[in-house]
Amino acid sequence: MKAVVLREHGGLDRLQYEDNFPDPVAGEGDVVLRVRASSLNYHDVFTRRGMPGIKIPMPVIIGLDVAGEIAEIGPGVTGWKVGDRVLVDPVNRVEGGLMGETVNGGLAELCKAKAHQLIRLPEGVSFEQAAALPVAYGTALRMMTTVGQVKAGEKVLILGASGGVGVCCVQLAKLAGAYVIAAAGSEEKGERLKALGADEIILYTQEDFMKTIWARHGKPARRRFLESGGVDVVVNYTGGDTWVNSLRCLKLGGRILTCGATAGYAPAEDLRFIWTFELQVRGSNGWEPEDIQTLFDLVGSGKLKALIDKTYPLTEAQEALRVIEDREVFGKIVVTP
Repeated sequence: MKAVVLREHGGLDRLQYEDNFPDPVAGEGDVVLRVRASSLNYHDVFTRRGMPGIKIPMPVIIGLDVAGEIAEIGPGVTGWKVGDRVLVDPVNRVEGGLMGETVNGGLAELCKAKAHQLIRLPEGVSFEQAAALPVAYGTALRMMTTVGQVKAGEKVLILGASGGVGVCCVQLAKLAGAYVIAAAGSEEKGERLKALGADEIILYTQEDFMKTIWARHGKPARRRFLESGGVDVVVNYTGGDTWVNSLRCLKLGGRILTCGATAGYAPAEDLRFIWTFELQVRGSNGWEPEDIQTLFDLVGSGKLKALIDKTYPLTEAQEALRVIEDREVFGKIVVTP
């Protein structure tokens, strides 16, 4: 089969297109999918580079999010038939493991998965839309609702708002009735975020987002009896040098939500802001299967857009991952074998 294969960690050139990679064979409890769409995530960049403490079996086919049709059914599998349209939950919640990391993922014509990882696609959701959902939108849903509990009337600042997670966070915050402040790297992305529902834009390449929040919404006050500025919630999954300034945007009792650290996982810290302003740091990790069903309902009803920026063929997978790594993306990047 045709596949994009990683045989050693390193730069983009380590991703190689191969036209004769061995076809997967369905074993006990397995199905083989004919891949129709696979979306890329920043996690795929980390997999390609190599992550401290995580050993990746080589060679591996990256691509966590996979949607397609069942092409083969292994022994012991019931309830499914060849031709069924399905999405794979990337996390193996029984044996352990992750698609595109510990087992081969979606950047191939065929992909093997455990039958218990399959989720049936509703008729109104395309393969491309489905592939955009699990990692980015599932993570955003859990972070904003289950963990973050964003509610109507709150001011929410979203950093990295134009990425896969970010565009979903913007939509979910608006659905909750919040006032959304989206940080963008360009005027073009800012306009697209406004069209998506953002109430206000901060161009972080042109202005200090913390000082802009203070200027527009007031500086947070550390005493309960004082009039306080700032925002109720900051969504920060970039980390790095944005972390402390994110804390300084929060009003008394505010909360910062995080699900990753694309710009660095060991940022400078200033604990004084956490205790002085009684801040809450809430971490969120992944999603649950029921979150995917919720996303299907939201997308199917038109309340949520599975926003796909660009679609690439397998032969251009290197470029697909580059635009994510260089942050030249608005929403999701999808590869269609």
